[in-house]
Amino acid sequence: MDCKASHEINPTGPNQPIEKGETLDDKLGNWKGVNDFVYKASRQAVSSYNFYSIVYDPMTTCGCCECVAAILPSCNGIMTVNREYNEMTPCGMKFTTLAGTIGGGAVTPGFVGHSKYNICQRKFVAGDGGLLRVVWMPKMLKEELKERFEKRAEELGVPDLLDRIADETVGTTEEEILPFLTEKKHPALEMDPIM
Repeated sequence: MDCKASHEINPTGPNQPIEKGETLDDKLGNWKGVNDFVYKASRQAVSSYNFYSIVYDPMTTCGCCECVAAILPSCNGIMTVNREYNEMTPCGMKFTTLAGTIGGGAVTPGFVGHSKYNICQRKFVAGDGGLLRVVWMPKMLKEELKERFEKRAEELGVPDLLDRIADETVGTTEEEILPFLTEKKHPALEMDPIM
């Protein structure tokens, strides 16, 4: 609704309706109409991106996102960190560095900016395995999303998924969290390789 109102107030502003057009990849979330718009709006810098992947041509973002997700290759999963968490993360960067890395509209494979509530949506990195790929989150974010997260995990058939996800009390490096994930039998460890 906010975007629609913004477009009505300023038709040439940052919020514009875009026709999806022909579906090019349903799993990764790629549409011809969106690609055409992105190519034109980016002054031919970005020709295509996928809405549902962190690995293959992920969405562009600015550095003002609420969270940043990043691949943790040794854990065969992803982590996500919220803006309020100021400490080191298992990908070796703090939120501020991550936001600077993905900001500016660049397509950065292995990283994507998103909102907090996007984590519990059905299409969150669905092209790469979705919520079952999440192996690390700050404790404060786990607590904030607990009710929504548990509902989504129940839908996926892993009702205790949140308890299987590491946080800073377990560790802040891949080496520190991998034994926890193994002990908890995190589903990401049994999935196809993320990369």
